[in-house]
Amino acid sequence: MSTLTAPDYKLVRKIKDERFDVDDLQSYALSLQIGNKDLQFCVTDVRTNQCLLLEDFVLEGVKTINGRIEAIKMIFENHHLLMAGFWNSIRVSMKTHKFTLVPSSHFDKDSVVEYLVVNSEINSKIEEVYYYRHIKSSATNVFTADKKLMAWLNELYANKNVQIVHQGSALIEGILRYDDHTPERMMFCLMDKGILHVVVTHQQKLLYYNQFAVRISNDYLKYVMLVFKELELSQKETKVLVWGNITQQSPHVLLLKKYIRHISFGSRPSYLKLNFEFDEIPDHQYFDLMSVFLCD
Repeated sequence: MSTLTAPDYKLVRKIKDERFDVDDLQSYALSLQIGNKDLQFCVTDVRTNQCLLLEDFVLEGVKTINGRIEAIKMIFENHHLLMAGFWNSIRVSMKTHKFTLVPSSHFDKDSVVEYLVVNSEINSKIEEVYYYRHIKSSATNVFTADKKLMAWLNELYANKNVQIVHQGSALIEGILRYDDHTPERMMFCLMDKGILHVVVTHQQKLLYYNQFAVRISNDYLKYVMLVFKELELSQKETKVLVWGNITQQSPHVLLLKKYIRHISFGSRPSYLKLNFEFDEIPDHQYFDLMSVFLCD
């Protein structure tokens, strides 16, 4: 008897603004974010920048790329909104460790594969290389996405230009428009399912971005301190903001507070409006997902 688990999914959070109107999709932007074991999406009214709907799914029993696509297709097929094709715009943010930031002044779209192979192994049979030119900084993010998944999404939304971005790009764009900046260098962290994203800005300009795979709480401290050392940041003076599915009592947060004086949770993006229905979500969650809307 086979012991393999069939791919499945579970809805872990759904927030819906009472003003959401299914007959007004042509005025709404659909923002999707897809990882190896999760999928989130939010819907934003482009006329008012009002976030009207947010849903978060966990993919279960996923062991392969095909299994992930199968689980994602199940979510879509059982969700009448996601199958609709008449959105105002559609953006897909991919969670992948295969990426590199290239100065836009040196970027050549014909060399995207060469940029990536320096630090990533690319399987051209199953992966496609994409790039995103940042609006708020002079950087271009080159990254991979699954060919089959992208082909299916483009077929599903055949009448729309589906924009593909990297999770890090959404985070960077959100941070560079974030209100809480200091003139000095500042660190922003996103803790997302075993991945630590680190962004450092100076005078509201991008100075550094990277992501790190973590297994234990000490890894968060190790990698944050690595960036502190590399950029010669001060543990006493540098301000650090943190986002993610975490709490004040999360072990890695408590550990970071022992070594960094000015560390606090980040707040919601000020460029989006959220009604009272979203009050059940802590302010420091879903910042990256909500920032996908900014990636033009």
